[in-house]
Amino acid sequence: MKDLLKKNTAELKTLISEKKLALRNFRFSVAGSNVRNVKEGNVLKKDIARILTILNKKK
Repeated sequence: MKDLLKKNTAELKTLISEKKLALRNFRFSVAGSNVRNVKEGNVLKKDIARILTILNKKK
């Protein structure tokens, strides 16, 4: 969390786009039942929420 606070908005936006892409790929792999770690989706969603919260605080 502290490392996210040190990043600027451009870095946070690129990070959030990477996380969203990873979540999308995770959802497709779940549909194809190629995933063993099902908690990964929850972790990705929480990371996205944390980044969005930090972006909103910086505004």
